[in-house]
Amino acid sequence: MREGVETSSEKRIKTYLTIGCVVKLNAMDRLQGSAYGAAMFGSVRFEVKIAKRFLSATALLAFGGLEAASPVRAFDLFGLFGAAEEAPEPSPDSLPYKIEFAGLDEAEGLARSLQDVSNTWRLRLQAPPSGAGLARRVVADFPRLAEALWASGYYDAEIRATIVGVPVRPDGHGADVAAAAAERLRGQALAPIRMEIVPGPLFRLRKVAILDARDGKPLDAALLTKKSLQRDAEEPARAAALQSMQAAWIDALRANSFPLAKVVAAKPTISHPEKAMDVVVTIDPGPRAGIGEVRTSGSPGIDPDVIRSFIYLEEGEPYSPKKLADLRKSIGRLEAVGSVKAEDGETLDANGNLPIFVQTSERKRHAVGADAFFSNVDGPGLRAYWTDRNLFGGAERLRFDIEGGLAPFGSSASYTGLSSIRLNDVIGRAKASFVKPALFGSREDLLLDAGVVREKTDYYWAYYGAASASIRHRFSDSASVQAGLEFERGHSFDAFGPHDYSLLGFPLSANYDGTDDLLAPTNGFRAVANVTPYVRAFGDSVGMAQSKTQISGYKALDDDGWHVLAGRVAAGSILGASIENIPASHRFFAGGGGSVRGYRYRSLSPDAGLGFPVGGRSLLEGSVEARIKVTREIGIVPFYDIGSAFSSPVPDFRSSMRSSVGLGLRYYTGIGPIRLDVATPLGRRPGENRFAIFIGVGESF
Repeated sequence: MREGVETSSEKRIKTYLTIGCVVKLNAMDRLQGSAYGAAMFGSVRFEVKIAKRFLSATALLAFGGLEAASPVRAFDLFGLFGAAEEAPEPSPDSLPYKIEFAGLDEAEGLARSLQDVSNTWRLRLQAPPSGAGLARRVVADFPRLAEALWASGYYDAEIRATIVGVPVRPDGHGADVAAAAAERLRGQALAPIRMEIVPGPLFRLRKVAILDARDGKPLDAALLTKKSLQRDAEEPARAAALQSMQAAWIDALRANSFPLAKVVAAKPTISHPEKAMDVVVTIDPGPRAGIGEVRTSGSPGIDPDVIRSFIYLEEGEPYSPKKLADLRKSIGRLEAVGSVKAEDGETLDANGNLPIFVQTSERKRHAVGADAFFSNVDGPGLRAYWTDRNLFGGAERLRFDIEGGLAPFGSSASYTGLSSIRLNDVIGRAKASFVKPALFGSREDLLLDAGVVREKTDYYWAYYGAASASIRHRFSDSASVQAGLEFERGHSFDAFGPHDYSLLGFPLSANYDGTDDLLAPTNGFRAVANVTPYVRAFGDSVGMAQSKTQISGYKALDDDGWHVLAGRVAAGSILGASIENIPASHRFFAGGGGSVRGYRYRSLSPDAGLGFPVGGRSLLEGSVEARIKVTREIGIVPFYDIGSAFSSPVPDFRSSMRSSVGLGLRYYTGIGPIRLDVATPLGRRPGENRFAIFIGVGESF
C-alpha cells in the first residue's frame, strides 16, 4: 500500500544526477591505503577544487538526498532563549577542539548547510580521544562538504582544512603531522580547526527538459499546469529547486488523474564556462485512472455504514488528490472520528481504477469545554458545554450548552456601575441538541433541538422556549438541504407592551460551503438561505413567513493565503404580520459583533416614532475585510461594516444605513484565530459609543 496525497509525490521522486567533471590527480592524490581513508568523492580536484572543465570522470550524486542531522545546540535551562554554547575545556583524556568556517560571508545560508553535514561541527562537543581520531574526523568531512556545495549550486568551490595550522588534504596527506600537532596541545588548549570555503560563482539552472519515459519524447505539456512549468530564468542550480519542480510536475499529473506518476531519472549537464546546469528529467506518467473501491477500517466503536455515508466518491470517477483531501474532510465532520488517513493502492484494479484505503480512529467519547467572551458595549459572557460524541455506537452526538452574561452593560442608560446590576440583568440560554447521522446508512441526518433563552436589551426583554425536529439531506460535503418542524412559546415586553405568543413553523433551509477552512477561510464562498412559514395553530399564535439569506466570499491574493479579501452580505424579510405582533426576538435588528461592529448589540432598527429601536421587518447588512498576515501567527484586519433594519417587509431605506470602520488583530492557533476587533461608528450620534471592542474565536464571518 502506498501513502496517499500527502506524501506520495515525494515518494515518487527519485532524483539521480550524474555530474561529470575533471579529476586532476598527482601521485600524492592517489589512494594508497591511507589510514585516513581519503575520500576521492566525485569530481573534486582535491585542494579541494570542483573541476572547471567538462565531463571526464563521473560522480553519482543523489541530488538533494542529504539527510543532515540537526546540529548540536546548547540552550538555556528551559529551552526558551538559546543561551550561548559553552566551549569544552582542555583535557588530558581527550582532544577537544574549536572549529571555524571561513569564507562564507557572501553566501547566504551556506554556512548552516555545511555545518549540518559536517561531523566535525556536529560532534564538536564530543572530543575524540586522540589526534589521529580528530584528523580522521576532518578528512571524512571533505566529501560531505563537497556534496553539500553541489546541492547548493556551487560547482567551482574550493575546500581547505587546517588542524592547528597544518593543512590536511582529502586523501589524508598532512593528517599525521596535524594529529601530532594536536597531541602537543593535550590538556593545555583547544585544538583549532579551520575550514576555509571558497564557494565560487553560484550556478544557475538554465535548461530543463521533461521527457516521457514511455517513448522518450517530450512530455505533453497539456498534462501539466502552467504554474508547474513556470520558473525563474535565473533560478540557482540547487537541489531544492529541482526537487520542488519535480514535486510540482508529479502533483500536476496526479491532479490530472495519473496517480502512479513518478520521476524515473534526472540527468544534469554542467557547463563550467557558462556557470550553468541543464537538466533532462524523465517522467513516467503511468496510466490515467479513476477512483476504485473505497475500503474503510479502524474505529470499531462506530458503525461503518455511518462512516461510508460521509464518503461521496463514486467508483470510476476521475482520480485526483483533492478528492482524497475532501474525503478526509467529510469523514472528519463526524465528531466521533478523531483522525482520517486516506491511502491509495499500489496498483490499479481490473477496471483501471485505483483502490482507496481509509483508516479512521475514534475520539474520546466525552468532552467538556468552556470559553469566555467580552465586549465593552455588550458586556462579558461565559459559555460551557458537555457532549457525548458516540451515544449509541452510530456517531450520534448529544450535546448540552449553557451561556450566560450580563445586560445592560457599559454605556447603557441604565448602567451606573457594578452596583446597578440586578439578578434580572442576567441573560443567557441553555440548549440540548441531538444528531443522529446517516439514518439507516443513508445521507439523511436527524436533528433534534430544545432550549430556553432569556434576552434583555435597552429596548426589549424576552424569555422563551423552543423545540425543533429536522431531517437534513446531504448532497455532498459542501451542499445540503433541511426541513422540519419547530415550536416556540414565550413572553416579551417592549414599547408595544407585554406579549405572550406561540409559534408553530415549518423551517426550510439550504446550505452551501465551498470554502477551504471552517474557521479561517481563504478561498471560496458560503451561502445559507432559510425560510420558515409560521401558521396560526393556537389562540396566541402569530402567522407570518420569516426568511434570511447570507452569502460570504473569500479570495486569497497570494498562494500562501497571507492576504485575503473577504466580503459578506445578508438580507432578511418578514411577511404577513405587523411589527407589533411579531415577537421582539424575531424582529430584525442590526448592530454588534457579527453584524455592524461599533454599535451595541441589536441597536440599529426603525424606532416607530418612539425615539428608540423597536425592530424591523426586513434587514440588509454588508461587510468587507482585508485579512493580512504579518507573521504565521499574527495578522491585522482592517474592516468596514454597513447595515440596518427597516419597517417594511423589504428594505425601503427609509431607515438610514449605518456604518463603521475598524481594525482587528488576529492570533492564529491550531483551533482557529483568536480575534480582537476595535470598531468605531461613522457619523456617530448622541448616546452612541466612540468605539467598541469585540473578542472571540474564529473570524467574524
